[in-house]
Amino acid sequence: MVSDRPPGAEGRRGGPLIVTEDEDLLDDLLRLCAAAGTEPEVCHGVPERRGGWESAPLILVGDDAAPRLVGVARRRGVLLVGRDQDDPGVWQTAVELGADHVLRLPDAEPWLVDRIADAAEGVGRPALTVGVVGGRGGAGASTLACALAVTAARAGRRTMLIDGDPLGGGLDVLLGGEQADGRRWPDFASSRGRVAGGALEESLPWLHQLRVLSWDRGDSVVIPAEAMRAVLAAARRRGGVVVVDLPRRVDDAVVEALAQLDLGLLVVPAELRAVAAANRVAASVGMVLRDLRAVVRGPYASGLDEQWVANALGLPLAGELPREPGLLEAQEAGVPPGSAPRGPLARFCTAFWDQALTGGLTGGALS
Repeated sequence: MVSDRPPGAEGRRGGPLIVTEDEDLLDDLLRLCAAAGTEPEVCHGVPERRGGWESAPLILVGDDAAPRLVGVARRRGVLLVGRDQDDPGVWQTAVELGADHVLRLPDAEPWLVDRIADAAEGVGRPALTVGVVGGRGGAGASTLACALAVTAARAGRRTMLIDGDPLGGGLDVLLGGEQADGRRWPDFASSRGRVAGGALEESLPWLHQLRVLSWDRGDSVVIPAEAMRAVLAAARRRGGVVVVDLPRRVDDAVVEALAQLDLGLLVVPAELRAVAAANRVAASVGMVLRDLRAVVRGPYASGLDEQWVANALGLPLAGELPREPGLLEAQEAGVPPGSAPRGPLARFCTAFWDQALTGGLTGGALS
């Protein structure tokens, strides 16, 4: 059953447990936890076995406190942290404590921030990430991207739709949610390093059982490459599926997006000029993305069919994008593509997800 309640806080596991009496070290660890977007529990003595020691997703033990904890029940996720690079006894203490790693600050700070954030978010299998790009203007890439996201969400999958085309008019408009509360791309333009996946998900508009990151109506039309890398990585860590609507031009931000895709779909109208234009797009995208497939859209010019188009592009055929009567009228009424469960477009998308999520897309068209 699909829930109308947005996913978010229920996926959190809480912050780590910090065990130390070293005030300077504690300040550093609190700072790193804040950078990871989580709030830790702090213990200055020996933690209770049935308290934070067992329940915390990660335990950061200061080297000052480690000798006192030897003999405490062993568990995974214990990190021994300190600053003294020349302490030979720390390794023996780590063995006795059963620590997974010995870390020295400040050198280990970037790795530790990632580990804290992963533990707090309960990171598991990354999202299946699919990019959609048009072979020419008006090919229908945004329509397919929205339909894929709507269909995945209706099936109960955790879904995020990311608008990577600043000149596309806004996917939130296509979803009928341009007035919905939530953050847009300009809010993430300065993002660097790691973005907390849970915080990202909860900050975005919730439309049709999915999260969408689109554009506001301002003048900003640039996604810095670092922001694209950080935001898309955070989205993928949440699991489920991520759909990215991409522009035809390949700039630094698009390269970052392509590098994180599992699969790309190139939407191509079955016209000779469209195939010629799509060939240039495929050449640019294919320099970064290994698995790019053609989705062919009719009506067909004389002598053309979907396999001819795919062969002309040198791409595997993912399938034929069906026509759906009344699609434009439905969009004008605020009904997004893919909303009709038994419509041709929804059936195409359902078949795509069924095969993609079970490993069935091995180079052939949708069956």
